[in-house]
Amino acid sequence: MELVLRADVEKLGKMGEVVKVSAGYARNYLLPQKLAVAATAANVKEVEIAKKKAAKREEVRRAEMAALAEKVSKVSLTIPSKAAEEGHLYGSVTAEDIAAALGREGCPVEVAMVQLEKPIKQVDTYDVKIRLHPEIETTIKVWVVAE
Repeated sequence: MELVLRADVEKLGKMGEVVKVSAGYARNYLLPQKLAVAATAANVKEVEIAKKKAAKREEVRRAEMAALAEKVSKVSLTIPSKAAEEGHLYGSVTAEDIAAALGREGCPVEVAMVQLEKPIKQVDTYDVKIRLHPEIETTIKVWVVAE
């Protein structure tokens, strides 16, 4: 069965592509989820128009994220936390804490944008990556200090 994808589907294709799939996959997943439509001339044209609108929205979002990246890159955070004399934190500093601190500084970011491999458990200075968009990434300096 040939379908036109209305959205990106992992391991199948991108929006606007004509794909050939089994009837069961189309009937049970793609069509009910509104991820695809039958490959008719009218549907292909409709999906192309939607694709152009999505590209324009993506361009606006990319510009907004580039401006936010410029603002975020100038921020240096100091996060106080309770710590032992050796510098070990009693808790930890997580991506949620960093996102909240950035929000207080006027740079609202989502927790998922903070690229922290594991929670911070030591008093020190850290470089933390912030991925605002798949193409836009910046680094901030986070100072974890004892209270």
